[in-house]
Amino acid sequence: MKRTLVAANWKMHLNASQASILLHRLHERIKIHRDVEVVLAPSSLLLQPLSRQIDRRKFRLAAQNAYHKDEGAYTGEISFTMIKDLVHYAIIGHSERRLYFSENLDVVRDKVAAAVRNEITPILCVGETNHERLEGETKQVLHDQVVTALSDLTAEEVRDTVIAYEPIWAISTFGGQVANPSDAKEAIDYIRSQVADLYSRKVATDMRILYGGSVDDHSVGGYLSISGCDGVLVGGASLNYEKFAGIVDVAYRSNRSDKDEE
Repeated sequence: MKRTLVAANWKMHLNASQASILLHRLHERIKIHRDVEVVLAPSSLLLQPLSRQIDRRKFRLAAQNAYHKDEGAYTGEISFTMIKDLVHYAIIGHSERRLYFSENLDVVRDKVAAAVRNEITPILCVGETNHERLEGETKQVLHDQVVTALSDLTAEEVRDTVIAYEPIWAISTFGGQVANPSDAKEAIDYIRSQVADLYSRKVATDMRILYGGSVDDHSVGGYLSISGCDGVLVGGASLNYEKFAGIVDVAYRSNRSDKDEE
């Protein structure tokens, strides 16, 4: 059975002491759940100190970004090779990277390949803008983002990759409209069908696909109840230890409920 993945994207927030305090409070409130995997993505500056503090029975670390070259004369950049001993995951292709830092389809593809090459699991973010949604281009956008990003991977590598569907129009930074679970399900099903067409139905079934977009402790239950949704990528709410602990608790209870029904 796939473990539900709850990932916290702290974005460009928190200094070292603030991050340490937040991690301590999360440790106090979040229990070890065998069927829920909790991933924290602080800024690159914080990966080293938090790697010493983190309880690896409860949490795993993720990078928010890295450069696709392993080494070289790239002043100011951090490579996946440099962080491979610190993290299990890396967020790649987030809408803020695509929009603010002009990361196109090819850049995202190269970063996905670099992460896998360095034994780091990509959390590949895909999603459409509100304009693309209104123009009926959602499926085309998702197709281009998924197909290109995975194009350098083997079927086995794709199976282990995580995809997070984050409709840009549902992210608080860009307006934060609430996405209905039915909207999320349609997109998640389409993404899985694309993976099935490219690789196999088994690969698509085994892959974990998350939902992200203004997720909090009140809305998360609706998304986790979607058939085929294997977890959530949390932004702003992950900076509030009570809200994030609540999200993890809902994920745990959702899993318990599913097992009871079985």
